Amino acid sequence: MSEESQGFMGAIWETIKTIFWALLIAGVFRTLFFQPFWIPSSSMKDTLLIGDFLFVNKMAYGYSYASCPNIKIARFGVDIDAKDICGFLDRDNSRLFGGEPEQGDVVVFRHPVTHQDYIKRLIGMPGDTVQLKGGVLHLNGEPVQVQDGGTFSEMKEPQGPEQRFPRCSNDPVGEFGTCVKQRQIETLPNGVTYSTLNIRNGEDLDDTKVFTVPDGHYFFMGDNRDNSLDSRVTQTSFGVGMVPYENLIGRADRVMFSSAGRSMLFFWTWRGDRFFEAID
Repeated sequence: MSEESQGFMGAIWETIKTIFWALLIAGVFRTLFFQPFWIPSSSMKDTLLIGDFLFVNKMAYGYSYASCPNIKIARFGVDIDAKDICGFLDRDNSRLFGGEPEQGDVVVFRHPVTHQDYIKRLIGMPGDTVQLKGGVLHLNGEPVQVQDGGTFSEMKEPQGPEQRFPRCSNDPVGEFGTCVKQRQIETLPNGVTYSTLNIRNGEDLDDTKVFTVPDGHYFFMGDNRDNSLDSRVTQTSFGVGMVPYENLIGRADRVMFSSAGRSMLFFWTWRGDRFFEAID
């Protein structure tokens, strides 16, 4: 082999090694510390908007099999579940260096059936009872404190990669009209305060049975109460049901940036007022 060929092959090998180590370091960083997450749906409005990009703090609750990423590349037929990689961490609903989440945390967790990553607010702790009556959250038989928060307004236009139109309290609203939802300020017994949205009264999930949260499980709800499939719906491929402790991935603390377009790469659609926005 000529000196030129050897130099060319050496350069290729160095490139391969560089890519390998970069991917390894990125994989370790994502598994142990922070996982990127892009908000795909409206279930957490107005706390989180479609197109918000954030990092999930994995150190907050310790580590389980769910701390490892799912690897899905449909184009190449790759579908590797987190348990295929980190099944050795599947420890009977326990965690390594486990930390207890707090009521009111915004949490990314692995769906118990589909294994997709979801983001919702932690409402019910183990042993709590949870019920909605007329859209008002009741914990352990008592209504939480609720105050009027005015309205949340946005344009009625296709949003995010799925290009779905938002639902509005003032429907029917034409495209590019003003879409309005009622906002309320909800305060949990531990003092955590956040806003929720209501599209209309009398929705299916405004009145529920009494849910009792089992030991080692948690009850989650979206802040956009009339547009969230969460623990109020029985555990199926759509409903979340009760989420085991081991399925928690991490806590969402801060929005890094936000894109109002179909892709987070469309920098000209970034929302200038959401850079490094704290998540309440």
